[in-house]
Amino acid sequence: KLFVFGDSYADTGNSGKSASSWKEPYGITFPGKPAGRFSDGRIFTDYIASYLGIESPIPYTTAMATAQDSRSRHLQYGMNFAYGGTGVFDTFIPAPNMSVQINLLEKIIEERKVYTKQDLLNSSFALVSIAGNDYLTYANKKGNPQELPGLTERIIAQLSENLNLIHGLGVSKVAITTLPPIGCLPVVAAANSYRDCNETWNSAAKYHNQLLQQAVESLNNRTNKSNVFGILDTFSAFMAEFKKSNGSGSGDNPLKPCCIGVSSDHSCGDVDEKGGNGGAKKYVVCNNPSLSMFWDMLHPAQNGWQAVYQTLKPSLHEMMI
Repeated sequence: KLFVFGDSYADTGNSGKSASSWKEPYGITFPGKPAGRFSDGRIFTDYIASYLGIESPIPYTTAMATAQDSRSRHLQYGMNFAYGGTGVFDTFIPAPNMSVQINLLEKIIEERKVYTKQDLLNSSFALVSIAGNDYLTYANKKGNPQELPGLTERIIAQLSENLNLIHGLGVSKVAITTLPPIGCLPVVAAANSYRDCNETWNSAAKYHNQLLQQAVESLNNRTNKSNVFGILDTFSAFMAEFKKSNGSGSGDNPLKPCCIGVSSDHSCGDVDEKGGNGGAKKYVVCNNPSLSMFWDMLHPAQNGWQAVYQTLKPSLHEMMI
């Protein structure tokens, strides 16, 4: 069973229907229509599930809306509690933060008796992909850059507590992704025409990842096992891909997204005021999404996630030993 906690990098359908993940052209590569993923196709969650040899776990909101009799087949693969826009702490999106997501699993175990502790202990894996929105919220609030290290320390302290809680519920292996190179996100790189990453933000991500590494080592020491908690280094995986793309001479800019608003007022998926499918599109999509690292201003394309997953396979293998 796979249990997923986090934000839009892991959400496969929990965000409300007003989210961009439910609008065209999201989902054009897979499953062929919008289905709640913030990408043109598969995301990291889907690749982790395929590695475990299971279907992607059912989103929590779908599970709660599904009739009891047809729910059980889906529940055998675990459940996805990730919501787009959320963080370790509350963000600008009114959706469950990480602590609340963990509480949802706890309730399901204790009140609904959907899973037993024994169930979880036998064969379960948690994927945690979170914290980017904590920094975006801080940036949007025009937080003082000098106070960033303090914010990082608070995030890691809470994250460490949360990872321990997940394991305490009976989940046998817990994998957490590092913060990706947030200075390379198109929303940041757009400021210099997608030519370079912003090193200030990448340094903030590196500091976060350094403290995360220490926290995970400490958690493993406390459990007396070396690999209950593991890190999936998405930062290095993305950076390796950017270097590869730049060196290929194909002319494709890895920092430029495939789906982009027609102006700075618009973003991928926007239509004009008429709304509905009749409204004029206020976005453009590149000719070949399968060559893009990024789908929109914040999210990797299926191609980007697949490349990252391929790089991280050895780390997953190590965790499974």
